[in-house]
Amino acid sequence: MASRSSQTASATSYKNPKLRDIPEVEIDKNGKFKYILIKVHDPDVDREFKHIVRGTSKASIHEEIFDMCVNQIEEKGLDCEVLGGGSIDHEPSKKAIKIYGYSKQYGQADHSIAHSLLLKKFKDYDHVTWNNDGY
Repeated sequence: MASRSSQTASATSYKNPKLRDIPEVEIDKNGKFKYILIKVHDPDVDREFKHIVRGTSKASIHEEIFDMCVNQIEEKGLDCEVLGGGSIDHEPSKKAIKIYGYSKQYGQADHSIAHSLLLKKFKDYDHVTWNNDGY
């Protein structure tokens, strides 16, 4: 399944300032790399949570990405859960991002959620697509 970035992603405002302070997307500026989708929530406020995307070529496995970002989340008094992973091809020169694949450690992320978050971050991109193919 693929979607173009011309679609608008809905903006979410968080009542909890701890959640507001966590960036929704932190990925490498270009290249092919692994990514994970994480659900972040405040253990004291069950109703509100936030999905975030983290990806980098510095990680050889998906678990390393989690290890890189978990302290940033937990030091704010928040809990997090990895919802799955995949890969991203980021080509800024073409204003294109492709989300695909799965993680051997965490299973396949819901790429449609990652897609929505990336659309919000990269509003000027012509092509932000996803599919469930590949590794």
